[in-house]
Amino acid sequence: MLTSICGINWGDEGKGRMVDLLSQEYDIVCRYQGGNNAGHTVINERGKFILNILPSGILREGVVNVLGNGMVVDIKHLHGEMNRLREQGIEITPENLKISDKAVITMPYNVLQDCLEEDRLAGAKFGSTRRGIAPIYADKYFKKAFRMGELLNPERLYKRIPAIVEWKNLTIEKGYGAEPIKVEDMIEYFETYGKELLPYICDVGVYLNEENKKGKKIMFEAQLGALRDIDFGIYPYTSSSSSIAAYAPIGAGVPNLKIDKSIGIMKAYSTCVGEGPFTAEYFGEKADKLRKLGGEFGAATGRPRRVGPFDVLASRYGIRCQGADEVALTKLDVLSDYEELEVCVGYELDGVMLKEFPFTDVLDDCKPVFKTLPGWHCDISKCRKKEELPKEALDYIKFIEEACECYIKYVSVGAEREAYIVL
Repeated sequence: MLTSICGINWGDEGKGRMVDLLSQEYDIVCRYQGGNNAGHTVINERGKFILNILPSGILREGVVNVLGNGMVVDIKHLHGEMNRLREQGIEITPENLKISDKAVITMPYNVLQDCLEEDRLAGAKFGSTRRGIAPIYADKYFKKAFRMGELLNPERLYKRIPAIVEWKNLTIEKGYGAEPIKVEDMIEYFETYGKELLPYICDVGVYLNEENKKGKKIMFEAQLGALRDIDFGIYPYTSSSSSIAAYAPIGAGVPNLKIDKSIGIMKAYSTCVGEGPFTAEYFGEKADKLRKLGGEFGAATGRPRRVGPFDVLASRYGIRCQGADEVALTKLDVLSDYEELEVCVGYELDGVMLKEFPFTDVLDDCKPVFKTLPGWHCDISKCRKKEELPKEALDYIKFIEEACECYIKYVSVGAEREAYIVL
């Protein structure tokens, strides 16, 4: 069984929480794209954990975790994240963590370039996390990136550094006017943060294929959501990789395999970190209330998330992009304080109601069309069965399910591992 856990909207849907929950049924969890530019917050009986690079399955004993070739790995950040989790009592060894030799390495100059470009753009910035993601993916397709497997052959690796540093300084020094990168600093970076990772590096494609033949259950974990995908998202306000479920086997290292199930994750309301059009966005007191109730601040950056009501058009589009067979609806409990709930049921463009999520360029001209539903205005965080939910909560779920044309199987009513309902 190969299952993809993917985001339906702009990211931050609660994928880490659901991966942590569902990983009890799986043997292997793979991250297949992105880097440390987003975070998954997981709360379980062992504590509160924020993961940026490591798969959420790392928190479960007996689960093997894989960083796939589609990822970009900041080895300094990974080094720190591993040590921080160890301090929290999480065991990390080459037996439960494997890193693809084909994954590329995010370099210090990628982070620098990201910051320099955002500063140059000023008011027109893309809302980057300033962690070097776009520059390293650009280097990958320029064929001027370093890959994790090269750490195993340092003599050959170090011979490549001068030419790449010279090339990169054409941008850093000659373009932005910043201090030039030094070869010796890049060697020190590899020496300081690369050596600890050597035992974890392998051909994960061979490993995953062998485990699949044995009948092991494999879960693919996405970062961000469909609306941040490089092709299908709100370009150019996207990530720099494919967060689509269909890409999961490719980014994990097994392009010959096909996923059996796609589970989409979406919140009971809308959130968005970063720049770009967000048609149903709340402002002022309405935004402040929802943001406070939901604790909506980025796990990777701490930035306040933009918030709004559930968006049917965006969610239905995301479900289709992800090929979701079923959906997990998260943070339903956050809405318990409302007597009435708004839902964005469509967009109006030049007096015309749109039936589909439109091309990015016209989103800023779209106006949200709201429908009001009755709230339940009571605490549902202790509910563990469908029958325990108030009628208004069940009606809200049913409305979303029918509007988005996808079966909602799971509903989370709290941050804790056990705070969920199977419908």
